[in-house]
Amino acid sequence: MKKKRGRRLDGWLIIDKPSGLTSTDVVNRVRRAFNAEKAGHGGTLDPLATGVLPIAFGAATKTVPYVMDGTKLYRFTLRFGEARDTDDADGAVSATSPARPTDAAIEAALPAFRGVIEQVPPAFSAVKVAGERAYDMAREGRAVVLAPRPARIDRFELVARPSAEEAVFEVASGKGVYMRSLARDLALALGTVGHVAALRRLRVGPFTEAEAIGLDKLLSGVDTAPASPDLLLPVATALADIPALALTEAEAAGLLHGQALSLVALMGRIPPAADPEGGLARAMAGSRVIGLCRLQDGWLKPERLLSPHAPAATRTMEI
Repeated sequence: MKKKRGRRLDGWLIIDKPSGLTSTDVVNRVRRAFNAEKAGHGGTLDPLATGVLPIAFGAATKTVPYVMDGTKLYRFTLRFGEARDTDDADGAVSATSPARPTDAAIEAALPAFRGVIEQVPPAFSAVKVAGERAYDMAREGRAVVLAPRPARIDRFELVARPSAEEAVFEVASGKGVYMRSLARDLALALGTVGHVAALRRLRVGPFTEAEAIGLDKLLSGVDTAPASPDLLLPVATALADIPALALTEAEAAGLLHGQALSLVALMGRIPPAADPEGGLARAMAGSRVIGLCRLQDGWLKPERLLSPHAPAATRTMEI
């Protein structure tokens, strides 16, 4: 008989990632600390970066896409005068400039980087080029040509100016936006060069740094016993940013049996933030989360159910 690997745990743990570790390193250490069977993270942070790294255990791993689709909040320090090949402080200097922008120049440049922009990912990134990771090509000294891609920037603000060489920004963004590219491109727009000297993630979807546990603190007591499952947040916490739709018990039972509900019957209860043309809603029966449903073609259709009692026809959608 194959030996089972670790405990079955379901839920989320929010780690305050330290600098110098990859996101995968953190996941592996946390999984071992809990002696957990299955774990993954909700959005990669660069080794240099610190801050909010959501770790999903068990069934929570199936809600990772919804967390990664949520808004991210970052604070980063842009150091002017030196470009680095990695676009952050871990890389080698690739260009220099004596130019240092004024606060007024920075403020004037920021509006062009808000909204949906086109962004070229860093050469040292996990983007694939003809089946190869860009960072593997860059490490081997091969030229990396990456196509620009849409990036949604909801907010981009100058929040501090410690010196002429440094400026601190806060950014709220959508999925897949590179802060290193944002810093690089802003510096170029200001007639100089620059790189990210420090980067911290403050929020991922519903998860904030107020909930985050330091990795050292978590690991401090696990030599004698695994970390307590009481530290985990419920699986459904990941869905808190998705608009909630109140259902009756009868309607909830219908969804759990794979039935779609007419949006006409739900008029007056559909949250304004839910897009009726393909948007998601968090179906609720009282305080109980039933699962995720999609508003489409005049119907509320079950997409991913949280209940363990869903019928066989919908069990592929369960988490």
